[in-house]
Amino acid sequence: MRRILVLRGGALGDFIVTLPALAALRHEAPAARIELAGNASAAALAVTCGLLDAVYSQHEARWAALYERAPLPADFATWLASFDVILNFWPDPDADLAHHFPLHPAQTFLTAPAHPSCAPAAAHYCAPMRGLGITTPSVFYPLAERTAQTTTGRIAIHPGSGSPQKNWPLKRWLELATWLRSTQHAELLIITGEAESSTTRIAFAPLGAAAHQLPLEMLISELSTCRLFLGHDSGISHLAAASSVPSLLFFGPTDPAIWAPPAPHVHWLQSSSSVESISTATAQKAINSLLETT
Repeated sequence: MRRILVLRGGALGDFIVTLPALAALRHEAPAARIELAGNASAAALAVTCGLLDAVYSQHEARWAALYERAPLPADFATWLASFDVILNFWPDPDADLAHHFPLHPAQTFLTAPAHPSCAPAAAHYCAPMRGLGITTPSVFYPLAERTAQTTTGRIAIHPGSGSPQKNWPLKRWLELATWLRSTQHAELLIITGEAESSTTRIAFAPLGAAAHQLPLEMLISELSTCRLFLGHDSGISHLAAASSVPSLLFFGPTDPAIWAPPAPHVHWLQSSSSVESISTATAQKAINSLLETT
């Protein structure tokens, strides 16, 4: 395999659970040129660590041709034909995309559903590797290591996610942050992004240092020094886990067996009804237990 193209869309967390598959490809074909079309800002992390050689945004207009039954534009088809392997994780319910591949007899085209069908999610994205004769040694890929020399006593909190249904109530987050400061004497790092409202940021302002919409590389640097991370089922939680930070995640409607990062330093709480059913006292007890071991 000399040239490989991976089609993988979605948000930050969707990309991070694909890292083990990319690592398996890189291990099997260390000299290959591996390119990816998807979330360009997230995928840039894999360029930095050597898993990818180039990244293209999933929002480029040229990709729309893959979902049309008409022949591909000649220049686009020629470029796609230059790849020995095309691995697709983009949604393709009507096989419109698959209709175009392989573009020649020597090209291998592998496709799998965009949504995971097994646990953990990373195993789903590693499964097509078997079509290339590749086994995946791990379903977790760390982006940064955490060492005693770099770790501080700081605790990171990300009180949001891409879906309100996944979020623990803001009132309880504020209670928890106040408790961490008063009883644990913890320095807090409050992580927010586009999904978090100005109300959230203002409410947390007196409680810790703000990390709002930091570039991902900078956020990894900040996270990898933290003693503990607290969050939901979110891309930032996957980033924290990949930064090797001990983590406690609050789960609501999604299945942690599928979506929690599959690493021993990641723990979660889930209620049978909704994330709102997790009490502040339950969270405090779990945090105390983790702080005793970190």
